[in-house]
Amino acid sequence: MDTTPSVKPSRAYEGDIARDLARRAALVAPIVILAGGLIRGIDGAVSVTIGLALVALNFRVAAWLITWASRRSLAAVQAVVLGGYLVRLAALLGIVLLLQPLPFIDVPPLVITIAFAHLGLLIWESRHVGLSLAAPGLKPAKR
Repeated sequence: MDTTPSVKPSRAYEGDIARDLARRAALVAPIVILAGGLIRGIDGAVSVTIGLALVALNFRVAAWLITWASRRSLAAVQAVVLGGYLVRLAALLGIVLLLQPLPFIDVPPLVITIAFAHLGLLIWESRHVGLSLAAPGLKPAKR
């Protein structure tokens, strides 16, 4: 039996960060989709669009899972972070495999978009996250 007291945070900062990541994905989407279209045609543009949507959805699901687990216990957070990562990675692989036979899907741009969008958005977002107890979540806006 887990005797760890659960903490009820006043605000789900991970949700704020996931929304900010999705906003940043939307900001770069026109450029990335145009590049995919110029390099690989209309199928490349469609695949890049789907890849960006999957990345944004993946971040939102991760935030939701962490918020849900944080209301249970620290052990739940640990299990959800590790297990959720593995399950979401497998889900992305499964989605790519399901989309592969479709005639309008170009797999290389889809997979490249998923990989680089995850890394690029996380690196970009790392500059905007407050890593202190005084300002958890997104850094306060400069005035």
